[in-house]
Amino acid sequence: MKQIFGGRILTPEGWLTGGSVIVEGGKILEVSNHDLPVEGAERIDAQGGDIVPGGIELHVHGGGGRDFMEGEEEAFRVAVDAHLKHGTTAIFPTLSSSSPAMIWAAAKTCRKLMDEPGSPILGLHLEGPYFNKAMAGAQMPEYITPPVPADYEPLLTQTDVIKRWDAAPELPGTEEFGRFCTAHGCLPAIAHTKGEYEDAIRALRAGFTHLTHFTNAMSTMHKEREYKKVGIVEAGYEQEGFTVEVIADGIHVPAPLLSMIYKIKGVERMALITDALAVAASDATEAFDPRVIIEDGVCKLADRSALAGSIATMDRLVRTAVQQAGIPASDAFRMTSETPARIMGVYDRKGSLQKGKDADITIYDDKQELRLVMQAGNVVVG
Repeated sequence: MKQIFGGRILTPEGWLTGGSVIVEGGKILEVSNHDLPVEGAERIDAQGGDIVPGGIELHVHGGGGRDFMEGEEEAFRVAVDAHLKHGTTAIFPTLSSSSPAMIWAAAKTCRKLMDEPGSPILGLHLEGPYFNKAMAGAQMPEYITPPVPADYEPLLTQTDVIKRWDAAPELPGTEEFGRFCTAHGCLPAIAHTKGEYEDAIRALRAGFTHLTHFTNAMSTMHKEREYKKVGIVEAGYEQEGFTVEVIADGIHVPAPLLSMIYKIKGVERMALITDALAVAASDATEAFDPRVIIEDGVCKLADRSALAGSIATMDRLVRTAVQQAGIPASDAFRMTSETPARIMGVYDRKGSLQKGKDADITIYDDKQELRLVMQAGNVVVG
């Protein structure tokens, strides 16, 4: 048994001071309004820090020098462990546009690791390959295609680990794809698109309720001759039915834009993500993909025509949101825990510090520097 005390605790009702979080096994036994020592408990002093739910990563390609596209158990373990050390306590490993064979391999590995007690892996996120080639960015062009029922139907009926799948709504067959996803427990999301507002509305009706790395690789308002055309970004702002995720590294989404998205969408419809590549949380100086370079704290295509992904970690997201965008710390923490949990339907066991939920807990100091990471009741950092 462990008892975390000596800091303010973020609860669904707000900050609790003078209390403690009691952990037994991999679960939260109690969130108490006092910090009197509990008999037999190991005492963990937060030293005035913020005791908050662990981060839930919706969109991450790798870390520690390994990429989830490798599909191998070792690659998964190395990447997940790298992000655990930076405040991510639950994770949806992400594959960029891949072949069906690569997806099957990753799904097999994902299932094996998900079955381990207390696993931080919650399921696969497939970013593609059903994208608009004109908005592919760093995606592998040879895999990009409109939705192919012969590929996605077996994957969604014969495996249960694919929890989210991204597509461009303007492609033929996307609405059918979205309805098939929702019918099989998979969240369809809009990404890498040149679609118009009307495409977004059709996709929303077909189950696409989430927008991938919002404002990146998606259309915005533009002119066609004398008329203004409204894009996917404006649909995301205007439609309450859309949740959004934002790469909060301060580069993919500059701080003023991060603040604006927060003010329009609100904490309950906005999640923070890293979209991190294999080089994140590592000492690597070269990217996993030979087409990509690391420069200015971000990954870019070598010709500098587009950003290619981030090297951010969960703790960096929090610091960027608070220190650069002026977002209250409580909301920054909620957007890395509660909101992702709600988006992915795991709030019954993740995303908040409440009795009976998984003991995924982090502690940050007043400068948003990470001081402790506890995952499934086990201290990883601290």
